[in-house]
Amino acid sequence: MISCKCVVCRSKNPRNKRLRASLLVETQGKSFLMDTSPDLRQQALKYKITHIDAVLITHPHADHVGGLDEIRSYNFIQKQRIPLYGHDWTLRELKVRFDYIFQPTYIEGGGVAQIDLHEFDINEDSFEVQGVKIVPLELKHGSASVAGFRIGSFAYMTDCNFIPETTLKKLNGIETIILDCLRMTKHGTHFCFEEALDSARRIGAKRTYFTHLSHDFDYQKHSRALPKKTYFAYDGLIIKA
Repeated sequence: MISCKCVVCRSKNPRNKRLRASLLVETQGKSFLMDTSPDLRQQALKYKITHIDAVLITHPHADHVGGLDEIRSYNFIQKQRIPLYGHDWTLRELKVRFDYIFQPTYIEGGGVAQIDLHEFDINEDSFEVQGVKIVPLELKHGSASVAGFRIGSFAYMTDCNFIPETTLKKLNGIETIILDCLRMTKHGTHFCFEEALDSARRIGAKRTYFTHLSHDFDYQKHSRALPKKTYFAYDGLIIKA
């Protein structure tokens, strides 16, 4: 956190150095980016993300969409427009915040990201992105409905404090999940540690990784408190699901 001098923020452990939450999924020969964090440029350079076939957005909060401009680099590299998938709230907000992208006018000295918007219904059974089946997962982020995504036996569920029963049914047979876990104490829109553990138990995946961690969590210290089959995610983590 900016200007914080707590033990975690001063830690030299690289697993306590956390950029904003985002995920790259490589499957069936495709590379899908889930969320465009404000740190996307830094993440793409550090982890050598050279190609993006499509973008899937969980919800339009600033820490999940602030790096949308960086998609322009992939337009230059790939010489093609890039599709972006979001539910109604996400696309509505993106059109307002990034109106210069979706209602472009002449910009002196350069262009804008070339992005094609595609809307999905957060409650539909599935939709397809370039031949890959995506199962949308409705999650509650306070009063708002946000999207998680299931691809095969893997699911990504960040920014939530409640998982509806209809979504739990969509998780039958899941093996690996990445799940929200913001801080130790209760929060109005995110799972706290105990709630995340309880949700992990209910879902029953073979492996659960907690993400969106605040500076409440010291990676080495608090990892010792995790039950079997649960782990803290960290920047640069690669999961083979």
